[in-house]
Amino acid sequence: MSERPWLKNYPVRWNLDYPKISLYDYLKNCTRDYPDLVALVFFGSEVTFRELHEKIDLTAAALAELGVEKGERVALMLPNCPQYVYSYYACMKLGAVVVQVNPLYTPDELEYILNDSGAKVFIGADAVFGSFHSVRDRVPVEHVIVSRLLWNEVEGNNLTFDILLEQQEPLEEAARIDPLEDLAVFQYTGGTTGYPKAAMLTHYNLTSNVVQIKEWIGEWTARKFERDVEQVFGIAVLPFFHSYGMTCSMNTGLTMPSGLVLLPRFDLDAMLELIKLYKPPLLPAVPTVYNAIANHPNADKYHIDAIEICNSGAAPMPVETMARFEERTGSKLLEGYGLSEASPVTHCNPLTGERKPGSIGMPYPDTECKLVDIESGTIEVKAGEVGELIIKGPQVMKGYWNRPEETAATLRDGWLFTGDIARMDEDGYFYIVDRKKDMVITGGFNVYPREVDEVLHEHPKVAQAVSVGLPDDHYGEVIKAYVVLMDEETATEEEIIEYCRQKLARFKVPRMVEFRSELPTSAIGKILRRVLLEEERAKK
Repeated sequence: MSERPWLKNYPVRWNLDYPKISLYDYLKNCTRDYPDLVALVFFGSEVTFRELHEKIDLTAAALAELGVEKGERVALMLPNCPQYVYSYYACMKLGAVVVQVNPLYTPDELEYILNDSGAKVFIGADAVFGSFHSVRDRVPVEHVIVSRLLWNEVEGNNLTFDILLEQQEPLEEAARIDPLEDLAVFQYTGGTTGYPKAAMLTHYNLTSNVVQIKEWIGEWTARKFERDVEQVFGIAVLPFFHSYGMTCSMNTGLTMPSGLVLLPRFDLDAMLELIKLYKPPLLPAVPTVYNAIANHPNADKYHIDAIEICNSGAAPMPVETMARFEERTGSKLLEGYGLSEASPVTHCNPLTGERKPGSIGMPYPDTECKLVDIESGTIEVKAGEVGELIIKGPQVMKGYWNRPEETAATLRDGWLFTGDIARMDEDGYFYIVDRKKDMVITGGFNVYPREVDEVLHEHPKVAQAVSVGLPDDHYGEVIKAYVVLMDEETATEEEIIEYCRQKLARFKVPRMVEFRSELPTSAIGKILRRVLLEEERAKK
């Protein structure tokens, strides 16, 4: 294997200059010349970039009055809404650390994260306030701010977001930030087993990843805006509390600059109406979203052909879904890869040059990558061989908050050990085989569920599918598949198994198939294997 084989046909510059400024200053620098462009749209109400900065400065003033200083943690438990954006960037201006909280967290999960992070201020939506109220007496939060989205009544002594801002004068002065050292975000991750841990992301991590993304699609943006910046919109369906939505949708979108049409949750019909109205040329999303659009019988009536470039991440993109989506929209779908510990993006298929369906593409600029043996992590494997993917780059986190042992295990000599099993071809394109912990050993053979999932998705009657390994007295583990069929289709267990027999080695073929109307997914739309495994364990 030659060193950095991807550089033979690299589509952009390999070495970039990254601004050593705060994320707040980066937003300000990228948008100061476009005050009248629309920055946010929320249920038809528009916010210009001038108004956005005014709201950020008012929010920063309100938080400062409550005693929020540099290094303080502020928990945000909000869906995609203007208040999230104002609060997030206000924290960036103050040098405070945003603690990302999924609004769907259970009270136990919320209690753990608030105690672990030490957040003194909590900003939450009224629609999900019940979870917080049930743990309020057991967490260190001193100030509670409620964002009235549904105008539900909430219990307790709380501050109201809009009223709080009305009492302020804009905060002019920003905190002095050391971008390489000062923390911007606690991104909680790794909660599939045990308690989640907070990836500590700096201002430099986050701005670097945005710069890398912009470079990757730079040929398109140069062509799109060759005369001047014009008003374009993006549909913000990815939740901002997830690293993918935070960076690829919010931070990148706003600093292009483009207007973000905010969706508090994924609703296919609502999203199609917004696509029809705003004609977004860019659409970052996850495979379940693309699959839903590709399979919608009337999607063509909603001007989905306005979409030019799509970025897919957070979960494997089935090749069949990619083909169907591109055929219906005429767009280019670029599958990439990332993880919370890397802000999150590290790889993507190129916009210009060869795209390889099924691969996650090449590393981003300045992102070093290697594949090492799974057992020791010390021996680099050759092109074509399977190993654990390890990464080094400007977007890689400082470590895990209050987790020195896990930090030492994950960050070794500057390399981030991802826990993902991959291979690289001779051209430097990477392919994720599966999660290290998802690998199934059946009859002594290693099976990576993603390979089985790909075959299941190729079946003409299958809309969604996922496979898991279940304990078995004879084989150790066996494969079970969970399948959602296309509308109005029917199939039998034997039909699906026989189809797999034609395309997979015998030991990889599912021994059981369960048909479902839907599969469990995370807030971002990632299919949750662990939920299916927990359901199986509960049957014992």
